[in-house]
Amino acid sequence: MTDTAPNWLLQLDEPVPSPRVPPGVEYHRVYAGEKRRILRGILAIVLVVVGMVVFAQLLLLGARYLDTEILGRSGFTPLQQAAGALSLAALIPYCMLLQRLLYGVPFRSLHSVAGRFRYGVLGRALLAFGPLLLVVVAVGFLLAPVDQVPWSTFDLVAYFVIGMLLTPLAAAGEEYGFRGFMFRIIGGWTRGARLGAVIGIVIPTVLFSLFHGSLDPYILTSYLVLFGSLAIVTWRTGGLETAVVLHVVYNVSALVLGTTLHVDLGGALNSRGEIAGSIATLIPSAALVLITSAVWWITRRTGPARTPAPL
Repeated sequence: MTDTAPNWLLQLDEPVPSPRVPPGVEYHRVYAGEKRRILRGILAIVLVVVGMVVFAQLLLLGARYLDTEILGRSGFTPLQQAAGALSLAALIPYCMLLQRLLYGVPFRSLHSVAGRFRYGVLGRALLAFGPLLLVVVAVGFLLAPVDQVPWSTFDLVAYFVIGMLLTPLAAAGEEYGFRGFMFRIIGGWTRGARLGAVIGIVIPTVLFSLFHGSLDPYILTSYLVLFGSLAIVTWRTGGLETAVVLHVVYNVSALVLGTTLHVDLGGALNSRGEIAGSIATLIPSAALVLITSAVWWITRRTGPARTPAPL
């Protein structure tokens, strides 16, 4: 960016002062210090998982009550999809609050090393990587067999609205919880930044992949690649914006295509442990590996982004 020709998109990335955030450290090292604070970290992880479960159960309970007692519906419904999305979206303020209470770091620090949400990074990531990921997810649907069920016009419209409005928030919530807060917790347990990055990427990636409930080699591999790629991108770019873009495009395109093709979404969610994947399941994974490699190549000279030096 030059003084004579300012770029408004780049200006959105300018760092802002963040008290109690150490200068010159990578994203996952903001909580690191002389003390490892492992017990505090374990408590924080437990609180994240418990919070996620509690949010989901409470919102799903309310959705099922409305479905059965007021709307007279059963099975998987748009209200339950919305409840699940909102429960994940709640992780954003919840993890910011935990960060503040347990580590004394400002809420906005969780966005990125710049101490703010960098809309410029988000815009560039969407333009550069969004179309590719959208196309490969669509190709995966073309090649993979799907079980179709009847859909009402009301449900199709409802799922479309949920996909556009709430699914992005749900994807962002997962990023703030696992590639944000948990990455920082575990990444601060070591004395070295590189080892912290490795365990901060590997442990949440494996746990979150297994949490999805499938041991099918194709499906499990797709989860490992997805969550591992998002974690690496977060580390290299120094924030959650690019990971949020990738996760949102991945989830929104899958949901919209699923409803367009009348896929049995409820059955797929309730029987994830029984679904058999195929080589087509790994098509988006190949694109994610390519995107992650591109991000690594772009940051090869500068290394991972770091928190700004004090003014």
